[in-house]
Amino acid sequence: MSITAVCVSADDAPDGGALYQVQEGNKVDESTLNGWRTWRALACERCHGAAQEGLVGPSLVESLKVLSKEDFHTVLMNGRPEKGMPPFNTSEMVNKNWEGLYAYLKGRSDGKIEPGRLSKIQ
Repeated sequence: MSITAVCVSADDAPDGGALYQVQEGNKVDESTLNGWRTWRALACERCHGAAQEGLVGPSLVESLKVLSKEDFHTVLMNGRPEKGMPPFNTSEMVNKNWEGLYAYLKGRSDGKIEPGRLSKIQ
């Protein structure tokens, strides 16, 4: 049996619909999958941990419980150089997929998306 969990957050979703969709903890919508791919391509786990639990950088599982989408975008684009986080505003991949990255990390923070490899909902 496949159970679908959908996080509906009209305030955060660009179209007023679901921010992300997830089935079985590791199957997600295309935008969220592209966010996860961006996470992997930029090797964010080097600082934030493979399960986003934090290493030299903070736990994003905890941070995304309080960080708004707007604040996330600001930090991602401008970085926090004083804390060792580089800006990603020149990355084409980040500029294209930042909302999916936010959705992925929000799903991790919400406990709906499991750590590890993801695939697309069929």
